[in-house]
Amino acid sequence: MDTATESIRLGNIDLTSRLILGTGGAPSNQIIKEIIEASKAQLVTVALRRYEPRASNSLYDLLRSLRVEILPNTAGCFTAKEAVLTAKMGREALETNNVKLEVLSNDKDLLPDPFELLDATELLAMDGFNVFAYTSDDPVVARTLEQAGAQVVMPLGAPIGTGLGIRNPHNIAMIVSQASVPIVLDAGIGTASDAAIAMELGCDAVLVASAITRARDPERMARSISLATEAGFLSRHGGRIAKREWALASSPIEGVADFS
Repeated sequence: MDTATESIRLGNIDLTSRLILGTGGAPSNQIIKEIIEASKAQLVTVALRRYEPRASNSLYDLLRSLRVEILPNTAGCFTAKEAVLTAKMGREALETNNVKLEVLSNDKDLLPDPFELLDATELLAMDGFNVFAYTSDDPVVARTLEQAGAQVVMPLGAPIGTGLGIRNPHNIAMIVSQASVPIVLDAGIGTASDAAIAMELGCDAVLVASAITRARDPERMARSISLATEAGFLSRHGGRIAKREWALASSPIEGVADFS
C-alpha cells in the first residue's frame, strides 16, 4: 500500500494530505490560492475574528471556490469565555462543529494558557464541538486535553511565528506515544526539514502558516513542505534502522577473498 495516500480523519473531516495550511501572514488572497494549489492541502485554518460575511471576494469565497475544508480558529482569544463565544459564532457562520481552539496567555509570547484552554475544551466538547486544541508541548497537558474531550491535540514545536523548529522533540514523541487521538504539530516550523522531523516523530499531520506565507517564495516553500510532510510520513512507516555505537558493514564479510 502507498502509505502516502492513507487517509486521516480529523474531527469529521477525511483527508489524504497531512499538511494543514494556516492563512495568517499571507500578503494577499492570490498568494493563498497559489500555496494551496502548490501544496495540494485540503484543510485550511482561518481566524474567526477576521470573518466578514458580507465582504465580496473574501478569503472564505476563495477557499470555497478551491473546494478546501475550512477550519475556523479562535486566534486572538485570551479567556475560555471569549474562545467559547467565538467558536459558537463560527459554528453559526460557517456551519461546522470543527474548531481549532486557541486560548493564549498574552500577546507577546503567544503561548497557550493551559487552564483557560482546558476549561474551553470541556465546555465546547460538551456542546458538540470537535475541538482541535492548540497547546504547549507538555505531555501531561496534552493527555489532560484528550481526557477533557479534544478530538485532535495540536502541540507547538516552538512559539508561533518563530520558525525555530521543534525545540523539544522528545516531548512531542511522548505526546504521540500516549495519545489515542490524532496529534498535529502546530507552530514553530521554519522549513521543510522541520515538517519531516515532526512526521518522523509520529505526528499525524502538521499545520504550517508563517513558514510558508512569509517565505521569500511562498509557492516553492509550500511545495517543499508538502513533499517533506509526505517524506516524513513514509520514513516513519518505513521503519528506521536502529542506532548503533559501532559501524556495521552493509555487505557480509564471509566469503570475501583473502588477498593477505
